[in-house]
Amino acid sequence: MKLIDLHVHSTCSDGTFPPAQLVDYAVQKNLAAFALTDHDTVEGLPDAFAAARMAGIELVSGIEFSTVYQGRDLHILGLDFDYENPLFQDTLSFLQRDREERNQKMIDKMSADGIDISREQMAELFGEQLWTRAHFARYLAAKGYVKHMWDAFQSHIGDQCKYYVPRQKVSPFEIVKLIRELNGIPVLAHPFQYHLNEEELAALIKSLKRAGLLGIEAIYSTHTGSQENILRKLARSFGLCISGGSDFHGANKPAIDLGRGKGNLRIPYELLEQLRSAREA
Repeated sequence: MKLIDLHVHSTCSDGTFPPAQLVDYAVQKNLAAFALTDHDTVEGLPDAFAAARMAGIELVSGIEFSTVYQGRDLHILGLDFDYENPLFQDTLSFLQRDREERNQKMIDKMSADGIDISREQMAELFGEQLWTRAHFARYLAAKGYVKHMWDAFQSHIGDQCKYYVPRQKVSPFEIVKLIRELNGIPVLAHPFQYHLNEEELAALIKSLKRAGLLGIEAIYSTHTGSQENILRKLARSFGLCISGGSDFHGANKPAIDLGRGKGNLRIPYELLEQLRSAREA
């Protein structure tokens, strides 16, 4: 069986593998294809495509868009789309400016409370790449404010924490429509991370389907068997495809491996074929 991974991060967002190194690792893991889906950036795609051509592995263009739904961060994966389209670049520029402004507000709030943090200190550790909350978590752990980076999401920067700053209200419905306009495949990422009950999740998926959603990420590193079954049932109910991804971040999520998740993830290539077929239908 040919295996794939449709949710992977590089150093261009909050992963620890550079794009070309990800390609080498995907070959080592015997994957037939993978999608590079960094947060709100496609900076790594040119290097990854060049490396993939040399290595003889299929790379799928991808991105993980950050949107806001009912006051929650909600992520939409865009797969197999024209990332050089000017329409996409305009939207991406807006999202990146919004992320940078949000990051500065978080720095200002923490600094005002005596936390030793500044833009310069963040850049010294992480460069001028597009920072996510995972970068802030790593910074707080490195400075000793939390024991482990994931503790920061409970104490400092989680959605309900003091230093969390919400993004501008870019809706998932707008992003789904944009991805379809780019001839791409919009997928709802890790649906159980939004703390919605089954009825609320069904209502969300129904609305996203109207906007053009094609897939649900049912196969995912942290999903239980029962959660995956719920998502498969919802996909059938709304005529959507199943997608799957590890959400690989390298050393930032050391328990999650590329293509294998926590060891037992298996995402068949036929899921990518089904997603592509749904786009053409």
